[in-house]
Amino acid sequence: MDLKLKIWRQKSASARGQFVNYEITDISPDSSFLEMLDVLNETLIKSGEEPVVYDHDCREGICGTCGVYVNGRPHGPDDLITACQLHMRKFNDGDTIVIEPWRARAFPVIKDLTVDRSAFDKLIQESGYVSVNTGNAPDANSTPIKKEKADLAMDAAACIGCGACVAACKNASAMLFVSAKVSHLALLPQGKIEAKNRASKMVAMMDALGFGNCTNTGACEAECPKGIKLTNISRLNREYYISALS
Repeated sequence: MDLKLKIWRQKSASARGQFVNYEITDISPDSSFLEMLDVLNETLIKSGEEPVVYDHDCREGICGTCGVYVNGRPHGPDDLITACQLHMRKFNDGDTIVIEPWRARAFPVIKDLTVDRSAFDKLIQESGYVSVNTGNAPDANSTPIKKEKADLAMDAAACIGCGACVAACKNASAMLFVSAKVSHLALLPQGKIEAKNRASKMVAMMDALGFGNCTNTGACEAECPKGIKLTNISRLNREYYISALS
């Protein structure tokens, strides 16, 4: 495959960025999107140019660090995948591929396609801790949990914090991320002790960090690589309301 790439290049958060055009040839349809970028960087290095900076780690769809906008969609033209799971067979020979970083005030660009997502770390820190009794390990099944609640909690816990929900939202809202983190604790008895303050503190921090408000357009759920549901936002709203009454 021969492709034309239009990639956002930006030296720092304070520098002005711009799209730069590249051409790449002989790319296998079976290679991954990140492998294609690896080939491009090898070519740039050999020619004495600076390689494109982008995040990646596990390349297994687990860590979420590889998030970029590809042709106007977070993680590219496929569903329920991260960018590292995107394969070049999703494109056609001769295509022009536009690649840019997440666009959100809370995710400032570090360089090129890499953004600072430490705002998510601050949200997690604000969620507090989970109180447990110390001592011997509890007996198996000593705390019964209904299967439907356990399933919902595990579904919410599948969130990898990639930031696609923020990038997809017209308001750069982090509600889906926050609701997933609140849900997987609110649904389990272990998370009840700190539940009184968890939702209110996370929402306050979300606002302080510059994330926008949710308008229920559903773009976050549509682009989430792990299929986190909007129903979690409803649960977050309930938890927030309960905490406000406490």
